Amino acid sequence: MHVPRKRFGQHFLHDKQVIQRLVNVIAPEPTQHLVEIGPGQGALTLPVLEKTGAMDVIELDRDLIPILTERCQAVGTLTVHQADALAFDFSALVKNDLPLRVIGNLPYNISTPLIFHLLEFAGSIIDMHFMLQKEVVDRLAANCGNSDYGRLSIMVQYHCQVTALFDVPPSAFHPPPKVDSRIVRIVPYQTVPHVAKDYGHFEGLVRQAFSQRRKTLRNCLKRLMTDDAWKKSSIDPKLRPEQLTVADYVKLSNDLIESDNQ
Repeated sequence: MHVPRKRFGQHFLHDKQVIQRLVNVIAPEPTQHLVEIGPGQGALTLPVLEKTGAMDVIELDRDLIPILTERCQAVGTLTVHQADALAFDFSALVKNDLPLRVIGNLPYNISTPLIFHLLEFAGSIIDMHFMLQKEVVDRLAANCGNSDYGRLSIMVQYHCQVTALFDVPPSAFHPPPKVDSRIVRIVPYQTVPHVAKDYGHFEGLVRQAFSQRRKTLRNCLKRLMTDDAWKKSSIDPKLRPEQLTVADYVKLSNDLIESDNQ
């Protein structure tokens, strides 16, 4: 019997009703390329593999791989990649131009950096369905003006549409985590609705704005924005960082680049 490892953030899903509900919202099809991050002992892998016939999984804990392989061998073709998902090249899994559908019960300690890593491959991904700490989903899906709205919200929503789906109690896992979980659907845009002229500049602007989120934009961005730049901008410098939409931040970044080039 495999003992869940704290260093890998392992909490194995076992609630059959939750698993079935999750499979229903993912709605896997035989023609699709499913990739699961952190399959663990296969609670979600098995019912998805039954639907698709083949899938890839990325598992860091090598001791889980024989268990997983044995449980899945009679169900379908499971390709296991023993690797750290944070350093994994997801584009290498794309075959015959068939984009990926990524799923997983993500370890809470790596969920935010892993989502940022996956955004690098957004062009190769149809959608993502993850089980995350409820607070992380709240931040991912937060609207402008909400206290949960911040850098994570803006950077993910620049690339993707985010929808919170349903909650999962600690009792659905072994061992039960000390936090509530929530399922989220993340769908990369085929065409980004608001395009930053310089993505690195946009990213830096958002990071700087939320470095002191209780202050006004004028104070947060004083290293980047002069008084003259604010006068030319349609954005009110007295606003706080969480009061600007993704489109506002893109416009602010683009306007700054344009004025610097004049």
